[in-house]
Amino acid sequence: QLQLVESGGGLVHPGGSLRLSCAASGFTLDTYIIGWFRQAPGKEREEISCIGSVDGSTNYAASVLGRFTISRDNAKNTAYLQMNSLKPEDTAVYYCAVAQGVYPHCYYHGMTYWGTGTLVTVPS
Repeated sequence: QLQLVESGGGLVHPGGSLRLSCAASGFTLDTYIIGWFRQAPGKEREEISCIGSVDGSTNYAASVLGRFTISRDNAKNTAYLQMNSLKPEDTAVYYCAVAQGVYPHCYYHGMTYWGTGTLVTVPS
């Protein structure tokens, strides 16, 4: 069974850090680009970061650039999102998603498999 499972969400105060994990099972991640998306209450799901499959090249949304870091460990079949300097506006359900490809261009409608999400709450 092909599956992506996110973990690591929780409640963190402003300025704090969290590391999200995205573990794949039933397939190997090495030929997939991996994206992290988030959806805040009442808002559309947005892409926040993407990592390529070959050289680890990355892209970030302006809202998280310099604060979040995406990475992957193909040996563990897992991707990560390190989130630092968290703000209340980072509160959302965070999803990982994958699509076969090389370059870090992750688009909501172009992803093949999705996890079920993990909630991150940063109170104001």
